[in-house]
Amino acid sequence: MLKRVKHWGPGLLLLAPTIILVGVFVYWLIIENFRVSLTNQHTAKPSDKYVGFDNYTNLLADPNFQHSLWNLLILTIVFLGGTLIFGFLWAWILDKPAKGEGFFRAVYLFPMAVSFIASGVVWRWLLSSLQTDQPGGERTTGLNRLLDSVGLGFLQNDWWSNPTWGIAAIAVPAIWQLSGYVMALFLAGFRGIPEELREAARIDGCSEWKLYRHVIFPQLNPVMLSAVIIIGHMSLKLFDLIRAIVPDANTYDVQVPATMMWVKYIGSDYADAAAIGMILLVLVAIVVIPYLMYTSRAEKR
Repeated sequence: MLKRVKHWGPGLLLLAPTIILVGVFVYWLIIENFRVSLTNQHTAKPSDKYVGFDNYTNLLADPNFQHSLWNLLILTIVFLGGTLIFGFLWAWILDKPAKGEGFFRAVYLFPMAVSFIASGVVWRWLLSSLQTDQPGGERTTGLNRLLDSVGLGFLQNDWWSNPTWGIAAIAVPAIWQLSGYVMALFLAGFRGIPEELREAARIDGCSEWKLYRHVIFPQLNPVMLSAVIIIGHMSLKLFDLIRAIVPDANTYDVQVPATMMWVKYIGSDYADAAAIGMILLVLVAIVVIPYLMYTSRAEKR
């Protein structure tokens, strides 16, 4: 017994502060949130009456929540697709020897250093829905004004105010902000492929397309998977950017579960807010846990 204490004691003492902090501020809060989601606490008045999973079933049957899930799907597809495409293209360009690589790499990475709130304030102006000069001196602003000034006024649109694809416009600033990060991932993947492997493929008669298809792309699969997981789970939790761009968090056209949870919370509907939070946690877990299992198995190999 004493030998075990001597063996494990120092390590446990070193990890104890982290274990306590994570246990209290992560897992205990998750448990408490789950407990609240099982009650009928739909007002500021505390309630310990448990209703089981009624809050979850009511939410899943709510057309507004269903619409928020649909918006989340559109946002995730556009956000994920845009960051992967632009990130890969920029990495592909920078992978070729060129002057000023360090400068352009810094330019691409800079948006990632800006908070979503700060960039959202700027993009709220850029994505203004005004399309024509208004009475009283109000004029078009942002991208719509730029399009009008270069003779492309027919491309003006409502951006995030569009009732059908407004949520896709929200993905534009997110793509701008995170494409540099995905670029860094792909660039590291490109640089990790030995030049000898490429030369051997060329000597064997591979064209550039076959070189990328049969040699480079398979080598980039782990990087692609990492980018999909990271960007995918970020899109599921995206809140601050939407909140900074859209004045009213309850705007139906761009409502996602995260903003709906906020609306429920400030309306003192704590049970529904907690239930939405747990649903988001499950969605993130569905995305992240298989990736963690995959990487764990890969490390064991």
